[in-house]
Amino acid sequence: MHLALLDRLRCPFCGTRFTLVDNEALRRNGSWLDEGVIGCECSAFPIVAGIPVLIADDATRHAMQTLEAGRRDEALRMLLGLADDAARVGAFRRLTGGDRPPTYRDLLPILSRDAEADCFLYRFSDPTFLTAEALLDALAEDGRTEGWALDLCGGSGHLTRVIMRQPARSGVVLADLYFWKLWLALRIMAPACVAVCCDANNPLPFDDGCFSIALLSDAFPYIWQKRMLAHEMQRVASDDGVIVLPHLHNALGDNFTAGDALTPAAYRDLFAPAGARLFDDRTMLEGVLNHRRVDLTRAAEPDALGATPSVTLVASRTAGRFQRYDVPDRLDVTGALTVNPLYRMERAGDGGTRLTRQFPTPAYEDEFALATRYLPPAVTVAADLTGATRAITPDLLGADYDLLRRARIVLDAPPDYC
Repeated sequence: MHLALLDRLRCPFCGTRFTLVDNEALRRNGSWLDEGVIGCECSAFPIVAGIPVLIADDATRHAMQTLEAGRRDEALRMLLGLADDAARVGAFRRLTGGDRPPTYRDLLPILSRDAEADCFLYRFSDPTFLTAEALLDALAEDGRTEGWALDLCGGSGHLTRVIMRQPARSGVVLADLYFWKLWLALRIMAPACVAVCCDANNPLPFDDGCFSIALLSDAFPYIWQKRMLAHEMQRVASDDGVIVLPHLHNALGDNFTAGDALTPAAYRDLFAPAGARLFDDRTMLEGVLNHRRVDLTRAAEPDALGATPSVTLVASRTAGRFQRYDVPDRLDVTGALTVNPLYRMERAGDGGTRLTRQFPTPAYEDEFALATRYLPPAVTVAADLTGATRAITPDLLGADYDLLRRARIVLDAPPDYC
């Protein structure tokens, strides 16, 4: 954690500023804090692996005491959720202590205890990610990308990575309840982001008006304190900022793992003071796939949305935000090219590679069935992609490169992703 973050943080409970505690737990490298303790007028919280953990529970207090006792690795394992499972601790130590850095794919089954691991591994090509990515890229096209951004309940940082590539962005805060997701983000997905562990069911631990964009993708229906969180997102957004909530489950429609969904009218009412408008996710996805376009001039009235499964909410007091945007065709490489892990690779007879789509589970295939619109069942590539000795490059893929990237068969992912 950079010391400068303290200027933006506020205690989620008493609202006062934090100060750095000068004790044996403190480990710093210049202005960067690897470990330590920060305190406010009501509480103290640990910083572990560069992540401030602003959670008031017994587990966090125990981790802080362990950190202050000098057992730094043990404190990390406790916050990663590994302390009660010797087999997982052993696997984690082998992976992180080996000669080769572990990949995101290696670490997920150790750190995640449920099917969310599948959603995270295949996130870069699921339909909800495509729509959210296009919307964020579109909003960046109007030139108002200066300042800090917040990716709230952002998991391990897939969309954080999207925001970070925007020009003139001062910084991106990734906030999530689960420490292990933030640890993965800092290690692999978005190493340059600012990670904060906090609970979105409590007041947000940030100063007023400090974000030019406040994003919350997929998670709002699972938050119980929706009224408070809507108020908090409007509080931390700047006066000329934008609030973006992609993929809000519609209580009137059918959704997998719908959570505690609201009606479109209720979502809009919560964010009405910030100038909220609603958009049908199906229409938005069609615009992205068919025209590479995000049209924010055609907001839908709640009654017109009917039983559509999900909607996207965009809120801004600046009417100029609501334009028709051509989504940039991003074929550059910001990380490393990798074959989408949804595809099984086999050598083809002519020296090429046969790629066959293979969903991890029937449940995943049902939930993300729209992905079949752009992910073909199988494709043959002229290049040999099965060997581990040669990096995938645009030149290696040749004339197939543009098609493979646009279809999400080949991904621009972080290094050490797969």
